[in-house]
Formats: sequence, C-alpha cells, structure tokens
Amino acid sequence: MSTQRSFNVEIPDVTYWQRQVKCQWGCPVHTDARGYVIAIAEGRYEEAYAIARGPNPFASICGRVCGAPCEMECRRGSIDDPVTIRALKRFVTERYGAEAGDPRATLRHSTARRDPLNPKAGTRVAVVGSGVAGMTAAHDLALLGYQVTVFEAGRVAGGMLMTGVPTYRLPRDLVQAEINAILGLGVQLRLNTRIGEHVTLQELRRDGFAAILIAAGLQRGRDLRIKGSDLHGVVHGIDFLKTLNSGGNITLGDSVVVIGGGNVAFDVARSAVRIGGVFRAESQDFYEAADASRQALRHGAKHVHLVCLESRDEMPADEIEITEGEEEGVIVHPSRGPLEIVGSNGHVTGLATRKVLSVFDAQGRFAPVYADEPGEVIPASTVMLSIGQTVDPGFTAGESALELTPGGIIKIDPTTKATTIPGIFACGDVAEGARLFIHAVASAQRAVVSIDEYLREGSLHEVRTGTFTMPAPSHTMRDAYLQIERSDPPALNPQGRASSDALVEKCFDPGVAGEQGSRCLKCHINTIFNGDACILCAGCVDVCPTYCLALVPLSQIVREPRLELALVERYGADAEGLAAGAGPEALRTLGSAMLKDEELCVRCGFCAKRCPTGAITMEHFTCAHQLSIETR
Repeated sequence: MSTQRSFNVEIPDVTYWQRQVKCQWGCPVHTDARGYVIAIAEGRYEEAYAIARGPNPFASICGRVCGAPCEMECRRGSIDDPVTIRALKRFVTERYGAEAGDPRATLRHSTARRDPLNPKAGTRVAVVGSGVAGMTAAHDLALLGYQVTVFEAGRVAGGMLMTGVPTYRLPRDLVQAEINAILGLGVQLRLNTRIGEHVTLQELRRDGFAAILIAAGLQRGRDLRIKGSDLHGVVHGIDFLKTLNSGGNITLGDSVVVIGGGNVAFDVARSAVRIGGVFRAESQDFYEAADASRQALRHGAKHVHLVCLESRDEMPADEIEITEGEEEGVIVHPSRGPLEIVGSNGHVTGLATRKVLSVFDAQGRFAPVYADEPGEVIPASTVMLSIGQTVDPGFTAGESALELTPGGIIKIDPTTKATTIPGIFACGDVAEGARLFIHAVASAQRAVVSIDEYLREGSLHEVRTGTFTMPAPSHTMRDAYLQIERSDPPALNPQGRASSDALVEKCFDPGVAGEQGSRCLKCHINTIFNGDACILCAGCVDVCPTYCLALVPLSQIVREPRLELALVERYGADAEGLAAGAGPEALRTLGSAMLKDEELCVRCGFCAKRCPTGAITMEHFTCAHQLSIETR
C-alpha cells in the first residue's frame, strides 16, 4: 500500500523574502551584494560602489580581505560555484573607494543612521581600540553627532589591519585612507595611549566621557602546553606578524614550522617564506620602519612547514589561501598534531608530530583522536604557534566589576553589547571571540545602537516594509548564464611573489568583471502566484528546468496554525474540522496549492512565460527599513 507524501510549507512574510536574497541575508551587515554585482554586470560602476559602501565603512578593505560569508551563502554555489562577490567589490572600490581619490568623498554613500536633531549631540564617547570594530563605531557615533575620541595603544591606527594582515594581501596606504575618511568626521585619535597603563577606564569617566566602548581586539596568541614550548625559537605567529609589520627584530633561521590551519596560520607561513634571517629596523617612523623591514633579506626561510590537525578537506583556511601558500612553497602537513617541540641547548631543533585520526566527535565537537605511534620529527629553527588569539587584559586594571568569561573575553549582553558596568560596552573580537572583519563591523554597529539608546535614555525601533514591483522591461536573464564558470581574480606568478611583498591578487578587468557579475541568479526576483487566475493546468510545473514547482492537493500539506488561518481566509472553511468530519478526501477536493522549492529556483522565468492566464509573474522584492528612537 502506497503512502501519500506530505509537504511541510512556509507561508511567506517580509523575513521570508529577505532570506531569499541569500548573499545579503548572510552578510553580517546585510550588504546588498546582489545589488552591486548586478550593477557591475550592467556597467553601472559608481552605483555599484555606492551600494557596497552604504552599510560598510571598510568596503575597500573588505574587497580585499573579507572572509566573504556572502559567497558561502550564494545560491549559485548550490549549482556550481558561488559568484566572486568579494573580488567584484574590489573592482568597484578601486574606481570609487577611499583608494581612488579623496577618502572623505566616500562618506556621502554611507547609509549609517544620522540624526541632526539628536539632543545629546556633542556628548563625549570614548572608544578603546582603533581596529575595524573601534573605527566603525567611531564612524557611526560621529554621524549621530557624538564627540568621539579613539584611544590606541600603538603607534598607528588600524589594529590588526595594520599589524596583523600581511602587506601582500592588504596595502597599508589603503587602510590609512579608510581611517582618514572616518577621522574626517571630526573623530579624535590618541595614539600611544594604552588603557590601563597610561589612563584607566575610571579616569576616562572622570574626564567626562559619558559612555565607553571597548574594542581592543585579541592581541595575544594562545599558548600550546606541550613539552618544549618554553624553548628559545618558539614564538606566537601573531607576534611575528606584528613585529614584521611594525619594523621590529625578525629572527627565523632556515627552517620554520607553523602550527595551525586557519587563515592567520597561512598568513604567518606565507610571510615566513618572504622574510628570513635577522634584521633590525632603526627608523622610529612606523611606515619607514615597516617598509625597511619588508625590504630586508628577500630570500625568506628556505623551508616553511605548516602542521594542522584537520585533513586537507577540513582545514578552516580559505581554499585560495591554501592553494597560494602551496604555490609559494609552504609544505602543508594535514592530519598531523604537535606532540613535542624538541630542542638542544635550550633552542628549538624541530617539532615531533603524530597522526590525527579524527578532529571532531559525532556531535561535531572538537575532540581530536590521535594514533598511538609517534610520527615524524620536522626539523625547525623556529616554531610559530597560530592556534588562536586571546585578550590582553591590561585595560581592565582597576575595574574589578568588569567581568570576563571563562574563555577570557569580556562578558557582554549578546544583544546590547553592554558589559557588567553601566555605561561601558564592548564589541568585536574582545567580546565575541575571533571572527571575520565584517563581523567586527556588525558588532560595532549594534554597540552604537545601544550607546545611543543609553545616552538618550530611549529605545530604537525598526519597521520593515516589503514591496513587490514588476520588472521593467519584463524579466530576462543573460543567454547561457548558467554555463558561465566562476573565475577567481588573477594573481602574480608564484615564483615572483614568494620573494616580494607585492599584492598577490590582481583586479578583474572590466570584461571579466561584467561576465562574472552576470552569473548572479538575481534572487530578489521572485515567482509570484495568483491563485484566482490559475486554471491548474500545471504547465509551469512541466516547463521548470529544475523541478522546483509542485502542484499538490491540500490533503498533502502538513497544517500548522498560520496555514490554518490562510485556508480559512482563502476558502472560508475550517480545514482541520473539515478533515476531522469528512476525512482527508474532503481536503483533496477543497483545493490545491502551488509549492515552490526556493533552493532549486534559478529565476529563469520559464514558468511565467508558459502560464496561459498570467497567473505567474516575476517580481522584484525590496525591503525598506525605518528607524526611530523613542525616549523614556
């Protein structure tokens, strides 16, 4: 006896339609990636930049080093490969971004909230840390009219953008240009000022700062507690990058082993390929010292190994990082765990490893299982640890009420970013752990909302309104758009780039950018059904190339409260009562439903073209956000 198939359905609302634009929904700041990708495909470059810059004060930087969660969500990735969203962002930022001219000109594109009538305008707010989170907060607070002072412990603003990301991935003058744009809003910057040492949080409050935001990042590398970890020649990878990028002393030797499998570990390994030997920068100017350091001893370490617990397929680093690292000579040892750092006379001589059988348990929790027998010993003059970062708690001096979590980061309310001290907030990695730069932007933006609410003694309200409009002209997709393959940006020759700090990745040319942009499936365009006009011919089901449509009787739909209400509204009948009284067959004869699997739809529009009654239309969805603050 056959069993009738049942379908779980979802009735669309505004959130449902927003979720269909998967790249935008997956972006922590909800950048309309679809919007600028399509604009690039159509040659509307300046408009594309305006869309990319709108919610993100670091659009140019994200065009180069963002982890691109938008690409992870891209619907095109379920067909073949996601659209090259990040590289397309760089394509337009090079033309209109902070690097293209006057950085302050980019501010006009910001969609951050402004309030010329803010009664608290001019109130002083302190921001601790000038990295992505801190400067994003400064940007948004300044646009609201607050008087912002950023305190930075180092000699230059930018945090890890300046001292942690290698120059072959991110030019320092670009970072400075993005920061200059924010400083152009009147933000004050105090360098060489370490909170907890030069000034305390209590002193900042006594000095008249009505609110404080801690965005200090994760400045220390995590330790690895194995035998030999105290030997000379064991260093933290993040300290190596900071030293390299600030022009300090660098001592590596001929053979380097990096422990770790993430993007930072590959930054460390690829930097070790480029820089070797010993160099001392005498210049006191940050930029001169950093430039001199990077020019020193271009031969790099002779052998650079990277040891990671994960298998090649499980490694957390981006595929492009792994591939380019291997091209440059990094020797990757997947599924290997550190057993012991071996040495002689107090100095590192190698790393003893062991085979990893598995990294995660059945529940997906980190629980490495090792083989019993020891593995190989990799000779090394330097072992660099790149297994994560942690907080430097110096800024908490004298603030016993400022609680930390068991993991060592600042304890906050996950929504408001408020700490355990009223008026002090925290955001970014220092409060939420190591994440992508774009997550730091989003965290800072939410913290600004809370600071604004705190200072005004009010609450912010958001109203979202969804609107559908017909395309003009009628919806069409580029010919053979599903056959266009993904192209990654071109890169320098591996042999040449391994001895240089020149940017590895090049920019798309206009022709390639337009072609890559046309791979977008235009997920904001949705199939809208008019049940009153439908004659149940199923022509749309027959013509669909991906079989994303199904016409089924109501008896096959799993009912839930919202659906029950919809059925009453549509048919004037209580479906549950009808089924209980007359049986399932009554629902079968009551009506049918057109179901759509959004994951399969490629927006080809064949269903709308085939429909003989015009019951199906392809319509653009837009969502408007209206923000208002109500004081108590």
